[in-house]
Amino acid sequence: MSTTTVPVTGLDLGHAVLPPLIGSAVERIDALEKVSGRASYAADTRLPRMLFGAVVRSPHASARIVSIDTSAAERLPGVHVVITGADTAQVKWGAFRPDLYPLAVDYVRYVGDDVAAVAARDIETARRAAELVVVEYEVLPAVLSLDEALAEGAPLVHENTPGNVAHEFSFDRGGVEDWFERSDVIVEGTWQTARQWHASIETIGCTAEWSGDRVSLWVNTQTPFLARQRYATALGLPLRAVRVVQTEIGGGFGGKSGDDNASVICAILARRTGRAVQLMHTREDEFLASHPRIPMRYKVRLGFTSDGLVTAKDIEVTADNGAYTGKAQAVLGAATVRHDALFNYRAVRAHSRLVYTNLVPTGAFRGFGNPSADWAVGQAWDLAADRLGIEVPDLFLLNAVETGSVSPHNHKITSCELKQCITMAAKAIDWAGKRAAPKPNRGLAMGVSVHVSGRRSFGDYDGSSAIVRLAEDGRAVVIVGEGEIGTGARTTLAQIAAAELGLAVADVSVTRPDTDLTTHALGALASRVTYVAGNAVKRAAEHACTQLLEAAASQLGRPASQLWVEDGVVHGPAGSEGEAPVRSPVGAVVRAALYRPDGEPIVGVGSFDNPSEFPDQSRYGNESGAYNFAAEAAEVEVDPDTGAVTVVELAAAVDCGTVLNPPLAEGQVEGGIAQGIGMALTERFDWEAGAPTKPNFNDYKLPTAGIMPKLHIEFADSYEPTGPFGAKGVGEISLDPVPSIIASAVADAVGVRIHELPITAENIFWGMESKEGDR
Repeated sequence: MSTTTVPVTGLDLGHAVLPPLIGSAVERIDALEKVSGRASYAADTRLPRMLFGAVVRSPHASARIVSIDTSAAERLPGVHVVITGADTAQVKWGAFRPDLYPLAVDYVRYVGDDVAAVAARDIETARRAAELVVVEYEVLPAVLSLDEALAEGAPLVHENTPGNVAHEFSFDRGGVEDWFERSDVIVEGTWQTARQWHASIETIGCTAEWSGDRVSLWVNTQTPFLARQRYATALGLPLRAVRVVQTEIGGGFGGKSGDDNASVICAILARRTGRAVQLMHTREDEFLASHPRIPMRYKVRLGFTSDGLVTAKDIEVTADNGAYTGKAQAVLGAATVRHDALFNYRAVRAHSRLVYTNLVPTGAFRGFGNPSADWAVGQAWDLAADRLGIEVPDLFLLNAVETGSVSPHNHKITSCELKQCITMAAKAIDWAGKRAAPKPNRGLAMGVSVHVSGRRSFGDYDGSSAIVRLAEDGRAVVIVGEGEIGTGARTTLAQIAAAELGLAVADVSVTRPDTDLTTHALGALASRVTYVAGNAVKRAAEHACTQLLEAAASQLGRPASQLWVEDGVVHGPAGSEGEAPVRSPVGAVVRAALYRPDGEPIVGVGSFDNPSEFPDQSRYGNESGAYNFAAEAAEVEVDPDTGAVTVVELAAAVDCGTVLNPPLAEGQVEGGIAQGIGMALTERFDWEAGAPTKPNFNDYKLPTAGIMPKLHIEFADSYEPTGPFGAKGVGEISLDPVPSIIASAVADAVGVRIHELPITAENIFWGMESKEGDR
């Protein structure tokens, strides 16, 4: 893989003059810890007398639990306790729809369902004991596909959910049928996505310890405060009885959002044994019982005038929820409406259903529904361009939203450089040149995407708060609960604070989330941390800096309005009577403000709530205060003898507002593209009786450096007026269009359009043989 990146150049973007630190390649503040091995991940937690846990999982997709015999496991030397559903509070829990018990009660609903758990002196003993637990099942009929689950008279996954439909909503905004009647060109098709696992380098894990009636959990969760609420519910405890501390996280991608039972089970084991317990997923656990991307079936219909103006869009979305809901309900909503903020649709209509099946539960994954939507809708746009005889970039430019646009769902676009991104991506891939000199079996395609910078999902709040404390040694401590999941968020927040305070980034530290000690936060989701938490940190730093300059004014005899901070020193001009310019180190000012009668520390407090709306049940409402955009173009080559696909080159142009730290932003774009290629080409399992046949990395192929294309990464000249120094989110969007553009490029290369993920050489080969593709 080779990469070319267009750097951020210039700090005056025509919107604001930015501090020198903003736009700089600041070294990550956690770099030394990680490269030296000192970073402490979930499995590194060690507490006195700690035990280790293991989980007994269902081998059946649907069954009634007749009996559980734990006696053999309990007799094994080194085993301290074996628990079942009878030992839990037997309270159902879930992010949006409470349907999950901590351990199964009476029934199991998928292969991998949590049935019992063991705590023992070491992990080997715990796993051996788990194998000795004997469970008698009455196997029941299972529904293992969307069609089976929706069939008349199908077995119910949950008895209180008629038709196996967990959630459903519809809308028609603008009168779709009228606009289709006025359309000259109509394209339609059906596309299917598949489960995609997060495959983080670190598996899900927790260490739990009780002190009296209160439990502390050291967890690799992306969302400590939200997870705390869910864990308290599942444990039957008041919120104040649960503390969550975030450990280092070896990759999250949405999969460590606190939707699984691991931490709850760990807490129960710790309470029963009276000792600390650690429970880490095995890799097999991760594939059987985490919450992968939701498979979705899209029926898409688009209308256009003869000159290429889009008129109407009609979609029907059916999503495979799996056995329990997690965040799938919210993902379905995003997958239904968010992409309507890309183009100037006159009318949109949708009918979306979330369907229970007896398969592994699904949930949040990087992109949060956008990749599935872009996979289907993006290919429909590609079909339309072909029918209209318009090059895809030109069709996009003709219809793309701009700053000031409002989507049919009231998404208000305060900054948008989508057209700039389209032009940049086309130039980077040399669209015109490649079209002028086509090569055999090579194809081109382009796709676009829109994402949020935070979203109002959990009550009518999508805010953050922060405290900035200036220390008497001249450093600043940022106290914030948002956390770090490997993206460099703590570095970005330190950079924002340092720029506002006039300090070096090395003199700013950022706390790790601890629900007892840090400010409340929703955590790493919806590409929100830079935009939402960044604004809170910036405001807290501004507050602290104001206090600092007021204290310095009193000490130095200059008006605060004439003072400034640079390189950790407060500076002031010469006095009116010939006094020399003044300067005093920040630490000296802080110390003098504290060590005096009625002295006070310098502590700044800041908060920010996303200027957005809580969408209604039909998902109408301005769900975010800032939307980020991307355009991506790909060139692929198809082997005519085998159907194998090689992605030769891929260009990504991203509008994320001001790029605060170019290497971090580039890393996010590169990582998203890699996951998109995996989703498109390599990531799949063979299934049998409702489970992957070999749940490990031998059969689940992640993209490697060997299949990565030449990359061109560019950032639009953009500024978000509501963002910290003009920034908005970047973490997810680059993944979204990748599967769609690979499929469309294959269609351009060999005339075969693939409708189901992943794109396999076999399907392309037989498509070429029959030439039944609908290009």
